[in-house]
Parts: sequence; structure tokens; C-alpha cells
Amino acid sequence: MHSVHVDTPGGHYPIHIGRGRLDTLADSIPADATSVAVVTNTTVAGLYGDRVRAALAATGKAVHWVELPDGEQYKTWDSLNRIFDALLGAALDRKSVLVALGGGVVGDICGFAAACYMRGVRFLQVPTTLLAQVDSSVGGKTAINHPLGKNMIGAFYQPQAVEIDPQVLATLPAREISAGLAEVIKYGMIADADFFVWCETHAQALRALDADAIEHAVRRSCELKAWVVSQDERESGLRAILNFGHTFGHAIESGLGYGHWLHGEAVGCGMVLAAELSVRVSGLDRAVADRIRALVEAIGCPTQAPDLGAGRWFDLMRVDKKNEGHRIRYVLLSELGGARLQAVDDDRVRPVLPGGV
Repeated sequence: MHSVHVDTPGGHYPIHIGRGRLDTLADSIPADATSVAVVTNTTVAGLYGDRVRAALAATGKAVHWVELPDGEQYKTWDSLNRIFDALLGAALDRKSVLVALGGGVVGDICGFAAACYMRGVRFLQVPTTLLAQVDSSVGGKTAINHPLGKNMIGAFYQPQAVEIDPQVLATLPAREISAGLAEVIKYGMIADADFFVWCETHAQALRALDADAIEHAVRRSCELKAWVVSQDERESGLRAILNFGHTFGHAIESGLGYGHWLHGEAVGCGMVLAAELSVRVSGLDRAVADRIRALVEAIGCPTQAPDLGAGRWFDLMRVDKKNEGHRIRYVLLSELGGARLQAVDDDRVRPVLPGGV
């Protein structure tokens, strides 16, 4: 087992990475917990419900189960209220512990519920998708979506621990693996050029879920995210670089309708657009932008953005938490491992959008 530690003003906690961690969840439930509530979705419950129930039975505490529909389109107020209804109906108190068992949608909405219920109860992240293991489960961002913007309603709220079992990735469709790998390669682009080169070399092994390659990728991704988050918990500066490609990616998700493209697919394509913009604005070498496009293709994510229409692109990108004074700010690269946040006028962005409008 490997451990990575996250140290923020909002909480200090371990990320445990190891095969079989799903069966040892009882070890991470605080001894003073009065009960446990597992928040998951119907797909994950069918795959891992029995194992998790058996693991948590070892705590000797009452275990409650909350199942949500599966999909980004259900990351809403209605799903959040379903969790609150279940917690209140079971009379869970402030010493209860929530367990987020699932991908990024489950982790975000369960974490937001934990932040709100009785003004804050403890929770664990147990991510079951690659994207959640390397990104959304770490760092304490919790949220739900709004029709006008993704993740616009939420809170920074750190978990007690993150429990990562790479073996659960074997049940994921290939498309989900590719989507998760988009967040993996992002870390090389923004913070570790050597890791980017490693990803170029191991792209096919990662897609094939080679055990050693996946464990290394998950561990290094968590180390890099923990390093960023520990310096900037609430995204007042450095943490914004984690959003490389996300300004474009969130626009794709919102513009097409949540769930049409997977989050990682939209981010992968968004990183290609961000690299193109970086060539024009930040002096990124054309050869590096070409390598970024090639790696996004190699992991199986789309590189051709949908044509939303220029007006729609900018309307969607203006609903972004990084923006200030109605100016859209993008994470751009000057070189591999060199990311920064910069406001860019619309006229300089239009040529990189579909059709060059």
C-alpha cells in the first residue's frame, strides 16, 4: 500500500492506495462514529455493494444505504435532497460518517451533503473511477451542477481519508478509462514534464490497465494534486492551474448537455484547445502543442471540439469560477510543467474554436 498525505487548513488526511482497500474500509471509520451512511449510485451498488457492506459490518455500527441514479445529469438539488431525506429519516446525528462510494458525481454530491448536514459531518472518499481516484476525490471540492454552470454551487470540505483500490477499475468501460487518463496526463502538462514523458511512453499500458502502470499513475497524480492543494486549498492562486483545459471542457459539457460527453473527454479536448491558445498567447512551442494533441488521441479522448457557435462558447465560458470582472481567464502553458492563469480577450480566443470563428 502507498500513502500520500494532504495538509490543508481545512483538514489533514491520508490517501491510501492499494489493491484490496475496498475490503478494509472499516479501518478508516472513526472509532467514535455512531453510524455510517454509504452514498452511491445504482451501478456501483450492483458491483460493489455486497463487498462494502461486508467490510463496514466489521465496525459493528449501523450502516445505511443511499442509492442515486447514475449519471452527471443527476448531480442536482433533487439528488442532494434525496441524501438529506435519507439521513434525516434515519435520524443520523453529528457523529455519523458518510462514505462516498462511486465516481466524481457521487464524491462531489456526497461531500457537499456532508458539508451541509447538521453544518458538517465527517466523510470518506472511496472513488471507483479513474478520474475520481486521480482528481475529484482529492482536495475537498464538493458541488452540484446548475443548468447555467457546472459545479457552481458547493463548498470546500475535506474528507477524513481517501481510500483508493485500483482493482475496481477493471469493471470500467474503456471510455471511462480514457476519460480518467485525461486528468492523469494533465498533471504532466501543468506540473511535471518528466511525468508527461512517462505518460507518452506508457499510454497503451495505461489504457490496458497494466497494474504497475496504473498504480504509478494514480500515486503520482495524487502526489501532484496534494502538493498543489496543500499550498492553495481554496483556489485563490496556484490551485487554478488544476483547471487546465477545464474552461473549454466545462463549456462542452454544458453546451452539449451534461452526460453527452464524459467530463474527462471534455477536459481532454479542452486541453487541446488550451494548448492551441497557449501557442498563440503564451509562447508555447508548436511541437509541444502537437505532442499534447497526440497524447490526448493516444489515451482515446476526442480532440475535435463540437461547434457550439462562437456566441454560445463565450456565454458558457463566462460562467466560470476563475473569471474576474467579466473577463474569461484561462490556464495556459509556456512550457510543459509551466502553467499560469491569464485573462485573454475573446478576439484572441476565436481562432482556436471550431471553424476559427
